[in-house]
Amino acid sequence: MGCFGFLKVMMFIFNGIIFLAGAVILGVGIWVKVDSGSIIGFLNKIPNATSELSQVLHVGYLLIVVGAVLVLLGFLGCCGAVKESKCMLLLFFIIVLVVFIAEVAGAIVILVFKPLTESLINQLGIQAKESIQKGYGNNSDITGLWNATMETLKCCGFYNYTDFTGSPFVKTTGFYPQICCGAGSYCTLANCTSAVIPGCLPKLVTFIDSNAVVIIGVALGIALLELSAMIVSMVLYCKIGSK
Repeated sequence: MGCFGFLKVMMFIFNGIIFLAGAVILGVGIWVKVDSGSIIGFLNKIPNATSELSQVLHVGYLLIVVGAVLVLLGFLGCCGAVKESKCMLLLFFIIVLVVFIAEVAGAIVILVFKPLTESLINQLGIQAKESIQKGYGNNSDITGLWNATMETLKCCGFYNYTDFTGSPFVKTTGFYPQICCGAGSYCTLANCTSAVIPGCLPKLVTFIDSNAVVIIGVALGIALLELSAMIVSMVLYCKIGSK
C-alpha cells in the first residue's frame, strides 16, 4: 500500500468514526424530540433515577444540530476519500477550516480583546436574564433547559438567584427554584438571601480557572486533529488532481 492508499484508509476510518458518532447523536436527538413519551418511560425505569433526568428532553435540538454536522463531515470525508471526489474533499476542508477559524477567532477575542469579551458576556447575561424572567415557569423548553443547566453545574441563574425575581415561577409560587437554596428546599422571597448556590457564570469562571491546563490541552488536541484532517484532505485533493 502506497502513501496515497494509506491516507485514503486513514481518512475513511477517521471520518467513519465521526459519521457513526454523528448518526448516533442525531438519532438520539430525533428520538428525544419526536417520541418524548417513550424516553420519559425509559428514564422512569432506570433504578434510582432522579427527576432531573427528564430534562434531557430539552437538549434534543442541540443533539440534532451537533449530530447533523458530524454526519455531514463524516460523509464528505469518507465518500471524498473512497470515491476520490475532489468536490467532497474540498467541502470537507472548507467546513473544518471554518470551524477552525471560528475557534481561533474566539480564542483571540478572549485573550486580546478582554473588554469586548466582557461586553459580549454582559449581552449574553442580559439575554439569559430576560429568558428567565419571561419564560421560566410558563415555557417548558426554557424551564427545562435552565433546570438541566443548573442541576448539572450546581448553580443558580446566570449571575445569581436574583435573576429569577419577577419570573412567572416566582410570581406564581412565591418561591425561588429549589436548586437556588443551599438547604435543598424551596426558599421564599424573604429568606432566599441566605442562599449559598452561586450563579452559573461565576461557577463556570471558577471551573475554567481551576481546570485551565486541562482545557488548554484539550483545545490544542482538537486543533491538532482539525489541522491534521485539513492537511490529509488537501494532500488527497492534490494527489487526485495529479493522477
